[in-house]
Amino acid sequence: MKRRSGFLLLMMIMMVGCSANSQPQSKNQAQENDTAIQTLNNVEIEVIADNLDIPWAIEKLENMFYITERTGHIVKIQEGTMDRQQVRLKKELATAAEAGLLGFVLAPDFRQSKLAYAYYTYVHGDKQFNRIVTLRQEGDVWHEEQLLLDHIVSGTFHHGGRLKLGPDGKLYATVGDAVQASVAQDPSSLEGKILRLNLDGSVPQDNPFPNSVVYSYGHRNPQGLAWSSDGVLYASEHGNSANDEINNIEAGQNYGWPIIEGTETHQGMIAPLFTSGSHTTWAPSGMAYFDNKLYVAALRGTAILEFNLATNTQRELITGLGRIRDILIDEEYLYFVSNNTDGRGNPQNNDDKLYRIPL
Repeated sequence: MKRRSGFLLLMMIMMVGCSANSQPQSKNQAQENDTAIQTLNNVEIEVIADNLDIPWAIEKLENMFYITERTGHIVKIQEGTMDRQQVRLKKELATAAEAGLLGFVLAPDFRQSKLAYAYYTYVHGDKQFNRIVTLRQEGDVWHEEQLLLDHIVSGTFHHGGRLKLGPDGKLYATVGDAVQASVAQDPSSLEGKILRLNLDGSVPQDNPFPNSVVYSYGHRNPQGLAWSSDGVLYASEHGNSANDEINNIEAGQNYGWPIIEGTETHQGMIAPLFTSGSHTTWAPSGMAYFDNKLYVAALRGTAILEFNLATNTQRELITGLGRIRDILIDEEYLYFVSNNTDGRGNPQNNDDKLYRIPL
């Protein structure tokens, strides 16, 4: 709802002047920050929630938000109340850099089934793996229920981790190369890929490789997925120091890593629609589509990037809030979470936050 401009200064003061302690919000504490508004880059920004702990993925159902935290919680936010809910996993959650509870998506029938899908990194002996599972919500606790895919190799970095439900009703997952670049070119491995599964974990019959959940390959560390209104799939991908990419994903295609990157070309390999170039780093993560534009969260780029598919141009939509991890668009609003508490950012007052801007 639009606020009168006379309240703007007061709201900004309230946001800055909130208690500086880092204690998480209780589900019984109604917060003022869901009404705090500031203006940045000529865009009106609303803070929906703060004091998030390394947030990774945003899901929204009507007026409720569910946000995964890498440390192993799912935060439910509704009408200014924040409830940090426990997640009981069957494997020990990894605490390595970039690892933990990552991708998360609600089942289409979540209201009835209380079912969701999750991607997390776990420790097994002296090794790390990623797995895709179902979670079922029971009160304020989520329980791992069904294993859909396991033994996705996890290295020191490059876990991928994004989960999305496609318009075809399939579950898609991005997987990094686990710092073993050569595996991205091996269609028989799961690493350095975008995967496509049926919701029960089985292989869709129309996948491009027989008896395989691999949908595309030659990826380094993809972390964002979005579909256009006519069903075209796009993905964001971290390059090697620079050369980050926005790709148009097609079934069975090879996106080049580590043979090509950025503007380089090679027969049988797909070059990106957009690249940061060899001197600029975006570190792109979550993304969303709206009105022939892609909106991409940038971590090292510390911005929301807007890519216009019609004009092949790009711009920074929001800057000044630090590292941005995920984006969600719902009706006329764009929601996003900062990620300044992940050990690589400079946390601001009461970081991290869930924000909203009008489209």
